[in-house]
Amino acid sequence: MWRLGGEQSAAVAAVERTPERHGSGAAAFATGSSVSYRAAGERRPAAVNSPPRPPFYWFMLQVRDLTKAYHPGAPVLRGVAFDLAPGEYVAIMGESGVGKSTLLNLIAGLDTPDAGRVVLEGVDLTRLDDDERTRLRRRRMGFVFQAFHLLPHLTVAQNVALPLALNALDDPDRVQRLLERVGLAGKAQRYPRELSGGEAQRVAIARALVHRPALVLADEPTGNLDPRTAAQVLGVMKEQLQQDGAAAILVTHSERAAATAQRVYVLGPEGLAPQTR
Repeated sequence: MWRLGGEQSAAVAAVERTPERHGSGAAAFATGSSVSYRAAGERRPAAVNSPPRPPFYWFMLQVRDLTKAYHPGAPVLRGVAFDLAPGEYVAIMGESGVGKSTLLNLIAGLDTPDAGRVVLEGVDLTRLDDDERTRLRRRRMGFVFQAFHLLPHLTVAQNVALPLALNALDDPDRVQRLLERVGLAGKAQRYPRELSGGEAQRVAIARALVHRPALVLADEPTGNLDPRTAAQVLGVMKEQLQQDGAAAILVTHSERAAATAQRVYVLGPEGLAPQTR
């Protein structure tokens, strides 16, 4: 059983208190209980240049005309729109400062748009209050960050089990299976300081998937890794996403990383557009 002791519970509480501002990785883990949601009920065809799909496909994620500005007259995002099907894996590229992290934070419900909607599994996040978004994020999303964000006082197994603990679940078999799938079964009782960068990111991938989320958001997951380790981590992540059937959005500067996705978008001042190869 991956139980949390007093010190570990305090660490979890610290994570839960992290301010949910753009750029704060650990804020993705938050607490709450079940809540009833109002479904958006929108069905519409895929975006141009998307893989062929049925004309009235139910999309797992719908992003509609997102606009966000932190200063009047200077929008960070303008009219961003795309759809994501269940199990689909897309990459978003763009220059530094163009708003990639802001877009991820809006999709995750860590920030709110000035205009537009984010609809996850029929639930419009823009119609939820902070607590409701927190509960939805905790249950239905997983996160992989450039800096790993493993809790140093928890073992590898306890770090992987953290989303289960925050959802009041206990599934040690699931934790063990995921550690086996990412090649870390023999390091379940190690601590983050005893891991290489590649191993730490594989722990983060297992943690992102342990509670079976519908959507995984990966923000520069290979940014701190050398090219060989980065390729290995991306291979592990893609394989695990396919096995679990989770949809994923990868934000990256790397052409090699983006090439692992099914679709690639480029974010620019005028919005989001499919990459032309």
